Amino acid sequence: MNCRSEVLEVSVEGRQVDEAMLALLHTILLHRSTGKFHYKKEGTYSIGTVGTQDVDCDFIDFTFVRVSSDELDRVIRKAVAEFKDALGNSGSDGMGQISLEFYQKKKSRWPFSDECIPWEVWSIKVNVVNLANEQERQICREKVGEKLGEKVINIVEVINRHEYLPKMPTQSEVDNVFDTSLKDVQPYLYKITYQITDSLGTSVSTTMRRLIKDTLAL
Repeated sequence: MNCRSEVLEVSVEGRQVDEAMLALLHTILLHRSTGKFHYKKEGTYSIGTVGTQDVDCDFIDFTFVRVSSDELDRVIRKAVAEFKDALGNSGSDGMGQISLEFYQKKKSRWPFSDECIPWEVWSIKVNVVNLANEQERQICREKVGEKLGEKVINIVEVINRHEYLPKMPTQSEVDNVFDTSLKDVQPYLYKITYQITDSLGTSVSTTMRRLIKDTLAL
């Protein structure tokens, strides 16, 4: 199986890291989650509904939609908070990458553990910019909102392609495909990882600074 890989790049102010990452990760998970499966007998099931919720950002002119699951939101927020703390403590000029990997399990014979096979990975490269004053922060607030809007459209376009998804499992195999630990929603199995690095390149931050400078010149 070939694993699809998608890369998004964003440049944000330090206080915008949480909201930008939450907006993108939640957007992806919104489209990679289903309602809970209710099995009647092996091979026959119904799927519950998935509620949605609008979230207004405090430091970005942007509103995103997430699955209305507080449990899922807590998991995502915890991962994002750890990533932001690592960024702040790294001393690497605020560059890093957070990845959302979807996988399925392949049962192995005892005594071997199950094999986790990734089928889609989203990597978000992040660069934190330092701004000089409130005027620049206001411009960044607007520009980051515009960029996030473009990224969300990009995410939806990618997800709407007719590409591989794990087949709907039987009741005995549902835990090999979906995370069934949440009571109100059922995302595909996933894990969130991050790395802090100074080798991501500076093209994104340079573009953001140029956007701010051009706007100030108007």
